Amino acid sequence: MQDRKEKVALSSIFASGGLTLTKGAIGILTGSLAILSEAAHSLIDFVATVMTYFAVRVSGKPADEEHHYGHGKVESVSALAETGLLFVLCAFVIWEAAKRLIGEHAAVEATTAAFAVMAISVVVDFFRARLLYRVAEETKSEALEADALHFGSDMWSSLAVIAGLFGVLMGYQWADAAAALVVAIFVCLAGWRLGRRTIDTLLDTAPEGVSERLTAIAARIPGVAEVERLRARRVGNQLFADMTIVVSRTLPMDGVAAMRDAVISAITREMPEAEVSITTEPRALDNETVMERVAVIARNRALLVHHVTVHAIGSRLSVSLDLEVDGSMSLGSAHTIADGLEDAIISELGEDVEVETHIEPLQPDSLAGRDAAAEKTARMRAALVDLIKEFPPLCEIHDVRIRDTDDGEIVNFHCRTDATASVRAVHEKVDDLERALRKQFPSIKRVIGHAEPMT
Repeated sequence: MQDRKEKVALSSIFASGGLTLTKGAIGILTGSLAILSEAAHSLIDFVATVMTYFAVRVSGKPADEEHHYGHGKVESVSALAETGLLFVLCAFVIWEAAKRLIGEHAAVEATTAAFAVMAISVVVDFFRARLLYRVAEETKSEALEADALHFGSDMWSSLAVIAGLFGVLMGYQWADAAAALVVAIFVCLAGWRLGRRTIDTLLDTAPEGVSERLTAIAARIPGVAEVERLRARRVGNQLFADMTIVVSRTLPMDGVAAMRDAVISAITREMPEAEVSITTEPRALDNETVMERVAVIARNRALLVHHVTVHAIGSRLSVSLDLEVDGSMSLGSAHTIADGLEDAIISELGEDVEVETHIEPLQPDSLAGRDAAAEKTARMRAALVDLIKEFPPLCEIHDVRIRDTDDGEIVNFHCRTDATASVRAVHEKVDDLERALRKQFPSIKRVIGHAEPMT
């Protein structure tokens, strides 16, 4: 893409240079101010295209330690310089045209060569502008767009010159100066449009419609509650955007990271030129449940809770939960932690909320163990096969694993049951089976039963 930009810019140098020399020679031979103005315009274009070529080459350099956003604004600086050259040309042409219109008309020859040169200029300008606009759109290049604007204005002003030459041919010598004024007006308009756009880029003005488009893309991603703040700016052919999105505070960190990646992917898929930086703002949303709010409070205090139960007592809420702490911790220290958690829940849910905390020892991160002897495994497996008959619809004990640890046996087993049964009902049956097994084997430290649907 960068090579294509440079090739198009280089070809524009040769096109504008050839038109400048041809128009200048015909303008001197015919004495036409309009053609000389066009030659000066083409000379400005030639200088501008040279600047564009070097600007495009520099802007293609990657970001470095001094230019964190790349070198894209070199194109904007080049376009601003081109604008200044355009207005200098306008001032000269308007001054000279006014002198000719007010004073004596200079002798102008409307020769065949003059018509031919201007006709060729129109054709060249048309195709150059068309090519430059297409490449500028594909590469988002301000410098090439400025060049396209130059060639486009050249085409229309060349048509004005041809009209002036026709006027001279019909005996109206003032028509040439009038055509020169029209040329100046076209140049001024081109300069104004180019200058306004360039200054907007240099001042980091948000590109029109970009904020709305980025917001719409982000809002389509599930979990994005709101786009709170958005800043966007163009640097050359790149669009840089900083966005803050509001997400539920109940989401885990990896879920928030996945959502952020999904937003960035969606934006770059629709707007490949965009480089987006996203900040997430966790916030309490209106649809949070009491259990989710309790979980957030515990997570923010780095506490492990489970079996959170919420029920209404008349117009009041009652919250109960199990809190896991280090088993070697003193009861006094653990109770202080529990009090802090209860106070935080009351502060969140209201003073009339009743909170009860059950403190229990935290299971160790790792417990050294070894496979139990085959005889012990067979004995416990046989006990499970016999016990499960008392807890229908549980059936088909399989995959029994027994591990010995210093604190007792860890028993894992699988069983099957009706796939249509509720999770609550199955959980209660499995719990009953686990308790029955521990009653037979008091040395068991923990039993983990896994129920599977029957095939």
